[in-house]
Amino acid sequence: MTSKQRAYLKSLAMVTEPIFQIGKGRLTPEISEAVRDALEARELIKITVLNNCMEDPNDLARVLAERTGSEVVQVIGKKIVLYKESKKKKRIELPK
Repeated sequence: MTSKQRAYLKSLAMVTEPIFQIGKGRLTPEISEAVRDALEARELIKITVLNNCMEDPNDLARVLAERTGSEVVQVIGKKIVLYKESKKKKRIELPK
């Protein structure tokens, strides 16, 4: 992913509401599966890491990206933004 594409995705993520929260229950296989499904449907998602989660958001983002085959767009504080191009419903057209 180029820096121009990443900047474009960050601008889209600014107005996107988080659809998942990771708390003290940590990162379970069920959450990973739900994130994978959400990425297929939306391509770009935002996740909130709650204060009661003891894991580092950067580590969580890396693990989620590995499990879902997505790319980490950014991690700011306790917010994670992931992107994965949909195979069935392509919505986001990245700049060249």
